[in-house]
Amino acid sequence: MNRKVEWIGVYPAVLTMFHENGDIDFDMYLKNVKAQVDAGVQGIIIGGSLGESSTITHQDRVDLLKATLDSVGDKVDVIVNIAEGSTRAAIALAKLAEENGADGLMVLPPMMYKPTDQEVVDFFVAVAGSTSLPIIVYNNPIDYKIEITMDMFDQLKDVPNICASKESTRDISNVSRMKSRFGDRFKILCGVDTLALEAILMGADGWVAGLVDAFPEETVAICRLAKAGRISEAIDIYRWFLPVLELDINPQLVQNIKLAAVHTGIGTEHVRAPRKPLIGAERERVLKIIKDGLKTRPQLPEYKSLKA
Repeated sequence: MNRKVEWIGVYPAVLTMFHENGDIDFDMYLKNVKAQVDAGVQGIIIGGSLGESSTITHQDRVDLLKATLDSVGDKVDVIVNIAEGSTRAAIALAKLAEENGADGLMVLPPMMYKPTDQEVVDFFVAVAGSTSLPIIVYNNPIDYKIEITMDMFDQLKDVPNICASKESTRDISNVSRMKSRFGDRFKILCGVDTLALEAILMGADGWVAGLVDAFPEETVAICRLAKAGRISEAIDIYRWFLPVLELDINPQLVQNIKLAAVHTGIGTEHVRAPRKPLIGAERERVLKIIKDGLKTRPQLPEYKSLKA
């Protein structure tokens, strides 16, 4: 029986951990997942961009889903990401996820070519119609060149299991636009680490986070403190965090965040080809940001008793 997903609080887009040979490292993956749950996240998103979606198979996703459910499925929402070029493949993965116990889905638009707005809407409607699972759609026109506009959301509002939007337009005003036009019809979760606190203060319900994979407690603390009205405390942590958070808005975000997770003891650096670990001057630049952050890592106030 699937949990009811509330789409509130922090949902890590978790890293897929690999051994050096490219096989999934389930022990390290689950170590990271446990750190997320212990920090107070509301859910786990499997196989997103940070999970190296483009290089993991449907079976990999099912294996990760089963391992996650066995480990923490009684504590948090377990969400499977769908990033497919065809409606048929997306529906097949949605059905696999539901059959294997997922609590919800995150669905990207089809991206193999530039679809029309109506094709994007029809894609989401078709995937939603193939499953009873709740869905968060991913709105990221900067990276994926496809925007889900207000008028497109207007067509999606009558699809009952399309419940939320991962807001990655980089336009903070979009939170207000969504709330003004649709009220509470769609939950809104910020998908850009460097804008998360701003989005939450403008009414976003949560945060689909990236650097949470290395710094889970700091990420959840910012979200919960902000929602509790303890804004100055949230800002203090966020300002410390910002140079590290900027590692998320980079083409090598996977490598960056995996390197950070190594230095906080909850990850490995291995990536699946064609990605390669960072080398040379860029590696040294990223390492300096991580190490500088760790040197000044703040003492967190008690936050776990605050509501998500």
